[in-house]
Amino acid sequence: MRGDRHRISGRGPVLARVAALVVALVAPAAGGAAPAGKLVLYTSQPDRDAAQTVQGFRAHAPQVEVEVFRSGTTEVLNKLLAEFAAGGPRPDVLLIADAGSMERLHAEGRLLPYPGADVAQLPPGTVNRERTYFGTKLITTGIAYHAAAARKPTSWKDLLAPEARGQVVLPSPLYSGAAAIHMAALLASPALGPHYYEELARNQAVAVRGNGAVASAVAGGQKMYGVLVDFMALNAKAKGSPIDFVFPAEGVTAVTEPVAILRTARNVEAARAFVDFLLSRDGQALATRQGYLPARRDVAPPPGFPPLAAIRILPVDFADFLAHDEANKRRFAELFGG
Repeated sequence: MRGDRHRISGRGPVLARVAALVVALVAPAAGGAAPAGKLVLYTSQPDRDAAQTVQGFRAHAPQVEVEVFRSGTTEVLNKLLAEFAAGGPRPDVLLIADAGSMERLHAEGRLLPYPGADVAQLPPGTVNRERTYFGTKLITTGIAYHAAAARKPTSWKDLLAPEARGQVVLPSPLYSGAAAIHMAALLASPALGPHYYEELARNQAVAVRGNGAVASAVAGGQKMYGVLVDFMALNAKAKGSPIDFVFPAEGVTAVTEPVAILRTARNVEAARAFVDFLLSRDGQALATRQGYLPARRDVAPPPGFPPLAAIRILPVDFADFLAHDEANKRRFAELFGG
């Protein structure tokens, strides 16, 4: 028995070296090889944000070459739909402004589920049930107001007050996905009711094409109040513009700039790595540095933003949104013009 112990003992260092070699050989396979090759990204992010996003991702996946097509959401989707029709969609991954567009693609079976995505720190409503798309930030819509406004609004109903008559500007859902989601959520809100937009029209609110025009009108003093996305108002305020922003008591709506992997993706591993980066603490910290409210609850917001826990997000049923979107847009055009 003593001899047997000596033989085993003598082989110990050899076995340890063999075991270490096996671990070294097996570990990369178990964890998956580092992503490599070309990743094709279609995005509606602004140029600066898209460049920073790609740079941040490549710091985590240096072997991946990223090809980017960047334009507005409508043009990105039109290009993608044309590629679907021709039978040759090019993107591996899609990063666009709103979940309504993603929900359409999901309903058509165009998106690849990613059950392994880390969503533990994401709030409800930012990830769809089948995990085919994932919110990467929260861009909320609230009320912007000029420093000379007669009153500081605290509620969506304040835009219906006599002091706000003829002094409200809002983006049109005919051109803005965020505005379309906003309209659907406010019409469904028990606190505001289905006639809220009729009341805005009676109070002589005016519509413009997009959020940029709203921000310009309020900051320039042409209108005292505006329905506006948070970062435009808060970033302008930080630069000295006479504009401020409130999160109304009833809640705010949010677009989440969702990311999704196409079912036809050629480089699924790189696409998953891209999703992982955007949802990681590093990816969310990048969103914060860009001036956006991060989606993760464990990442601090930019200066001037309240903590995520303090913001009430109005719920949106995206299946219902899709069912009523065209009717809502027709009603808006009747009230405010095309």
